[in-house]
Formats: sequence, structure tokens, C-alpha cells
Amino acid sequence: MFRPVVLASVVVVLAVASFAVLSDRSLQADPARDVGSLPTQWFKGNLHTHSHWSDGDDYLENIGLWYREQGYQFLVFTDHNVLADSERWVVVEKTKGKQKAYDKLKKNYPDWIDERTKDGKLEVRLRKFTEVSEKLNRPGKYLLIQGEEISDSFHRHPIHLNVSNVKEVIAPRHGSSVFETIQNNVDAAIAQRERTGQVMMIHLNHPNFGYAITAEDLVRVQGEKFFEVYNGHPGVHNTGDDTHASTERIWDIVLSQRLGKYDLPIMYGLATDDGHNYHNIPSRASEPGRGWVMVRGKELTAEALIRALEAGDFYSSSGVSLKSFEAKNGQMEVVIDPVEGETYTIEFIGTLEGTPLEGEPLLNDKGEPLSTTHRYSADLGKILQKNEGTSATYKFTGKELYVRARVTSSADHPNPSEVGDKKQAWVQPVAPE
Repeated sequence: MFRPVVLASVVVVLAVASFAVLSDRSLQADPARDVGSLPTQWFKGNLHTHSHWSDGDDYLENIGLWYREQGYQFLVFTDHNVLADSERWVVVEKTKGKQKAYDKLKKNYPDWIDERTKDGKLEVRLRKFTEVSEKLNRPGKYLLIQGEEISDSFHRHPIHLNVSNVKEVIAPRHGSSVFETIQNNVDAAIAQRERTGQVMMIHLNHPNFGYAITAEDLVRVQGEKFFEVYNGHPGVHNTGDDTHASTERIWDIVLSQRLGKYDLPIMYGLATDDGHNYHNIPSRASEPGRGWVMVRGKELTAEALIRALEAGDFYSSSGVSLKSFEAKNGQMEVVIDPVEGETYTIEFIGTLEGTPLEGEPLLNDKGEPLSTTHRYSADLGKILQKNEGTSATYKFTGKELYVRARVTSSADHPNPSEVGDKKQAWVQPVAPE
């Protein structure tokens, strides 16, 4: 028997039951309404986006239109510590996008711009989220979701978390350690969820940005079960370095310890854009279209998307598409939707029972521990099976703490986070009971 974390035909009763094992302090979705007669489909979306409301270089409506035209079905706006819900005028030449963004705005929306000249300078009103969503949303086809990037820090370590479908702005809560800072912000999101009844999810952003967050910081966090295994910003160090673990290595350490030591729920891995720059694509700036999630569901609403994400019924991608994935009857199966001319490697990765779970800190030249993820056994998060082709099946032995799948294409990512990245996909972990 397997926990219902990535089943292709997961039903509402099973999904609700799976949430019962979470901490009482977790962000849980409400029971689903009856959508049994609706067909299941894939919804492509990005959960990390910046605009002129904080440090992005374009207007909400331009960004939302770009994603819609690129075939996305949903997009979450996540500006830093702010919601697009107030009256705000900006001087065009003082925005990050300057004249280029304004010219694009005039082209895309010639009859939908509020502008004025004040003290000899051209100003434009930033549209609120409600206005932009009403303009761009298409029922069942495209959905904009309000979010926020809670941007906190501890001792100059950047600690950022995204809240999707947030109702009210959440101010950074701070803390006396990296772990406590994360937990306090998670608790604030949970409190808003419980108080307002708004279905929302929170996830940890780019753990290797500033090498701020270690696996040891993340592993004990309760009420939060998502982090970014792939972030499209070129400055977030997804692959780490000789001293710092990659985000995938962090993921395997966190999974192994949460399941094998702390009896905490699985942590899911997201792929996001973290877009800030929208005018010179492709370049080495932080641009859209690099990473996304593919959510399997029956309706395009914020509640339904979050429900599917919390059930693990999604995969993350930086370019590889899947036809299907499922875990049932004692095995995990992955089927790729191939691109002509590309070849694929499918790796099933996991940790077996009995693997040593304790790590050792890295030391500096003085013998002092470094503030980095500890070093662990190579058997923790090892490749259990490797296949070439467009489909593969892994048969569980019953000894696995978890198994996840990674698909890597022979093709280079056309506009990668890090130079040399291949197109990939990440299937969410399954934990045998």
C-alpha cells in the first residue's frame, strides 16, 4: 500500500484522507466539491512572478498576457511584501521597465491606460490585481492568482516564502534562527488561512539564494510541504558548489529525515520562474518561461489547483513534458511525451530503510563548522534505477523510505537558469507505508 501522493486517479476522499496525516498546524485545503463528472486535464502554471509592484521590470497586465500567449493556464503574482491592491501611480522613467515597458503597455492596451503628467513627468497608474485578473482571466482556460513573496532575513541570510492565493498581505515575522524565521512566516500564513477560510499554500523559495538555507534548517519545518527544487533566476545556485549542496541534494536529505527520523510529511519540489525581466528574452537576466508546474485536475480554480498540489498530483518541469505518471500496484510508472530528436534518461531516486541518516558538518581551516548543509552518506538519495527511453517502471521492494523520479532530456534548456542546464522534469516522491 502507498500513500496517495502522486496517484493518477486520486479521488477526493483519498485526497482528504491524506491531509489527515499532516501536522495540525498545516495549510490544508478544504474538502473538494463534487467534480466527478469533469475530465481530468493538465494545467501549466508558474508560482513565482515579479512586476512593477516590487522589483520586476514590467506591468502586471503585460506579464499576465505574456504567460497566457505562451500557453500557460495559471499564473501567481508574488511581489515582495506587497499586494497589488492599492492606488499607486508611478513615474514611467523611474520604473524598472522605463520607456520600453510603457511602450509595450501602450501597444497591448491602447485604450486601457490611466496616465497623467505631473510636474512635467509622465505618470501611469499601476493596475490592481482585481482589474488585471478581470481583464485577462478566461474561465476554464486561464487564471491569475494573487500571491505574495514574504521576504524576510536572518543575519543577512535572505529567507523568502511565497504564499499563493493569499487574501491579505503578510508582513515578515523574523526569528532567532533561520529555522525559526521560516517557521514563524509559515505560521503566519496558516493563521490567515484559518482566520479567513481562504484556501492558500505556502512554499519556500530558492534555498541556495545567498546559500541562506540548509537541509537542516528546512527538515523540521511544520505546516509547509513545498520548496523550489528549480528556480529560474540565474543567481540562486540550483546546482550548488563544492561546499554547498544542490537543491536536489537538499531535497533528498529533507525527505530522508522527515520520513525516516521525524515522522513528518513528504516535501514536494516545485519548479518556478522567479521572473523579474521581460524585455530581452533570451538573456542571462531573470526571465519567464524557465520552470513551471504541471498540475493534474478537473477544474481551473485556485482551490482546485492547491488541492491537487497538496495531494502531490503534479510534476515540475524545465522543459520535459510527461504523458502520465502514477504509483499503484507496487510500482511507479513514468511516461514521457517525447520531442522528436530528443532522447531521455529516467532515474528513480530514493533512500532505503537502514541508510544512516545523520550527517557531519563541513569544517573550515580552523576546524570550525561551516554554515552549510552537512555531508551525508552517498546512499541517501541514491539512484535506485536508471532507464533510457520514453517510459520506465520501478517496482517497489518495500524497503524504500521514498522514491521520486527525475527525467533528463538530451536537449539543452533554451534559456537556462544555469548555463549548461538540460531540459528536465521532476516527479514527486512516493512513500510506501
